[in-house]
Amino acid sequence: MSRVAVIAGASGFVGKALARALADDGFEIRRIGRREAVTWDDPELLARAVDGAAVLINLAGKSVNCRYSDANRRELLRSRVETTRALREAVQAAASPPPVWLNASTSTIYRHEMRRANTESSGTIGSGFSVDVARAWEAELFEGDLPGTRRVALRMAIVLGDGPAPNILRRLARLGVGGPQIDSWWFPHRRYRGIGEHASGLERSTWHRTRGRQKFSWIHIDDVVGSVRFLIERDDISGPVNLASPHPVDNRTLMRTLREAVGMPVGLPAWRWMLEPAMWVLRTEPELVLKSRWAVPEVLTDAGYRFTRPRLEDAV
Repeated sequence: MSRVAVIAGASGFVGKALARALADDGFEIRRIGRREAVTWDDPELLARAVDGAAVLINLAGKSVNCRYSDANRRELLRSRVETTRALREAVQAAASPPPVWLNASTSTIYRHEMRRANTESSGTIGSGFSVDVARAWEAELFEGDLPGTRRVALRMAIVLGDGPAPNILRRLARLGVGGPQIDSWWFPHRRYRGIGEHASGLERSTWHRTRGRQKFSWIHIDDVVGSVRFLIERDDISGPVNLASPHPVDNRTLMRTLREAVGMPVGLPAWRWMLEPAMWVLRTEPELVLKSRWAVPEVLTDAGYRFTRPRLEDAV
């Protein structure tokens, strides 16, 4: 009899890759989602879905690739917290709960950092909207007592591979506008203000003089799959785990590497005053490329995980 892996949010780039990989490993895959056989609005069905499973993986949540309008801000928070709460209640109700629960989180939980890397043990949690969403997400995961289930928060960096984020960056490089993205002054706005019961940060947006040297933490999809396989088997690991390459780069290096990969010798730089209207047209946020995300995988490397694609040149 095959082991069961329950995956919530299996329709996205990461979810599809994990479902394929675990099916190849011999797992029977049970999917939870709005359009799956198991949906979020039936607590009894959720409890039956996780009952007897070998692993539960939750990737559900609205994509951050959107404008942070008030409606989208609420949905970004709700879609993460409420689905995680529903799964926690399902695990509590299950007669035979899964021994391990891997729940998506984000390396964006750390502050904008230019001086030192954030590890799980010494990283500094940031403030503002994206951080508040991540903090609430993880708080819901670790709420209450689940004595039979080991819980891991996957603090994922930007995932490289044939996915939406790297495809956009590659397209910019091919068009000759794949230079560094440079933060600068822009009219203050309220889209990045805190959210939730413990809202943090400033009411108005600010900027950082990075000159395109903001850090870019990333992980290839092959190592997301490898890390998940590793964490399923390592019953001594729980809590937050950074899913990021041990070799982050800065934005200038990222864009230069992408230009080399697509054979484009030039790339025009983009300042915030150019990015703001462009991102408005694309219906996304400049924060996704301007925040300095600097996270490294202390837990994974200390436990002996060997990255398949640790260097950016191979990953792109």
